[in-house]
Amino acid sequence: MQPCEQVPVITSYTNEGTHVTVEVHPRNTTPQLFRKFSPGKGIRKLPSLTGQDNKGFQENGKKRLPLPGGKDLHAYPWDKSNLKSMTLDLQQFEKLDAYASKVSVKNSIEELVKALLQKARTDMEKVRAIWMWICHHIEYDVVALHNKDLRSCEPADVLQTGKSICSGYAGLFQQMCSLAGVQCMKLTGYSKGYSYRPGQSFTGDSNHAWNAVYLDGRWHLLDSTWGSGSVDSCCKFTFEYKEFYFLTHPALFINDHFPDNSNWQLLKPVLTLKEYESNMLYGIQFYILGMLAAHPDTPIIQTVNGKATISIENRAPLLFMFNLDETNEQGLMTLKRNGMKLEIYPQKTGNHKLQVFAKPSKGSEDPYNSVLEYTLECSSVDKNMCFPKDLAQPVGPSWFTERQGFLRPSHPDPIIHTNDGRCSITFTLGKDISVLATLHLDNTSLTEDMRRRHIMQIHRGNQIEFKIHLPHAGKFVLKIYAKKKSDPGQYTYIFNYLISCPNTNVKWPVFPQNYSNWAEDYELLEPLAGLLPASRNVQFKLKLNSITKAFVQGENTSPLTLSKGGYWEGTCNTSGCTEVFVMVQQNANHKFYSHILKYEVET
Repeated sequence: MQPCEQVPVITSYTNEGTHVTVEVHPRNTTPQLFRKFSPGKGIRKLPSLTGQDNKGFQENGKKRLPLPGGKDLHAYPWDKSNLKSMTLDLQQFEKLDAYASKVSVKNSIEELVKALLQKARTDMEKVRAIWMWICHHIEYDVVALHNKDLRSCEPADVLQTGKSICSGYAGLFQQMCSLAGVQCMKLTGYSKGYSYRPGQSFTGDSNHAWNAVYLDGRWHLLDSTWGSGSVDSCCKFTFEYKEFYFLTHPALFINDHFPDNSNWQLLKPVLTLKEYESNMLYGIQFYILGMLAAHPDTPIIQTVNGKATISIENRAPLLFMFNLDETNEQGLMTLKRNGMKLEIYPQKTGNHKLQVFAKPSKGSEDPYNSVLEYTLECSSVDKNMCFPKDLAQPVGPSWFTERQGFLRPSHPDPIIHTNDGRCSITFTLGKDISVLATLHLDNTSLTEDMRRRHIMQIHRGNQIEFKIHLPHAGKFVLKIYAKKKSDPGQYTYIFNYLISCPNTNVKWPVFPQNYSNWAEDYELLEPLAGLLPASRNVQFKLKLNSITKAFVQGENTSPLTLSKGGYWEGTCNTSGCTEVFVMVQQNANHKFYSHILKYEVET
């Protein structure tokens, strides 16, 4: 959005709601003004304002065109789905848009409008052609914004230089519409543009200008300044066409445009300036992506006991991310089919900048777009809710993980609480999915291999179970990766859980090491600990499908026998050895045995 600027106008009101805006010019410019607005060949004459009253004005004695005000005020209902104030099929404008954006006439406004009208017949087409030309040819003049001596908002000057501030955009738009025979008004007021900060108060003169056009018996709002592009934090303008600001629905336009005359809100009831100042500023992508509401809906929020909660409702599933002071470490975001929920726990008192971003669920390579910005006022800190740095957002299962093939989770919540350091998570898996899980924690001396061995995967048909035995108390991140079994490529990150264990007495050993010959449908029931006691008889019980023989190899060989329940069971003594292996013969015709598990023995 472009920076805000002052517009030289004098504004007066009457009790009946009439709004009169007078532009002030030197006395000797009057003849030039009349010449400037004289109709060119083939162009309709300007409407006469002689019949203007509090209800409207007549165009050369013809149809009365009402101005918003009093009982003539139009209320535009909004069902939270339409972005425009009238039904539009933008595809019908494709050829006109392409033509209008390439017209290069700059010798006079009359000649430019005449060229545009070669392809525009209806009032709607005329407005569209003028809109497209201005949005693609007039550059925002950042230098003139800060230097009034270099500023000219006269339509002819704007055309010749190809640059202006908002008043010049709106003035040129108004004159081009008038020459095209379309009634257009130049409006002024406050905007939440380039220099706006959440919660800002507006005082003094107007800081922005835009237009209203009369089409199909109603007034409609547009802003060609903001439609043309944006100014970045370095005060550099970039052409970046924004369809959103063309005939924007008044219920959305009021989000960042507050006219001097409240009748031009085109809303019933109208917003007060205080309400406008305190209302949340939504990025245009908030509406384009189909979001319906955000809670809270004020730009400044306070934490309660060190916590703040934000939620968004939308029509279709979206992907979200957030930044708290440029990081995403102190929050817990969960995805919903109709939105998201974010719990924030700042770890410092004071004010914090919270930004929320979103993008469509399809096309994962698309960039995230800013949709919300809050100022978070934190008076206290909850140190118990300091999250591990490896916790990726969002957290927990969701519609997105279902789409990746992880169905019917046993733990739908993002946080798993365990007091004894053990937990079990199950999913129903989609077809052709291979899974990998890893455990992460801050400031650990455990190697990556050891952290993986605190997780055991068990497959039972299309169900997968993760058994987790934590090495100690703390907050852990369980990250889950997947790929197609038929795909030789690498695993892709899918989602993660936060596992919390407050019990300082917890100290579980790793599971035994498994080898490549450990089949996916094998299951270990005991012993689960990868470290066996020395000089003890240890009971073994495993479910091993499609094998001929199985035994345990320590100092001596101990065979396992197949029970009626379908388990291979037996006992092995750990005396005189430091390692114990479980081995199987997978085919009776083969004489060799395969290692499938390895245990360590306490010294």
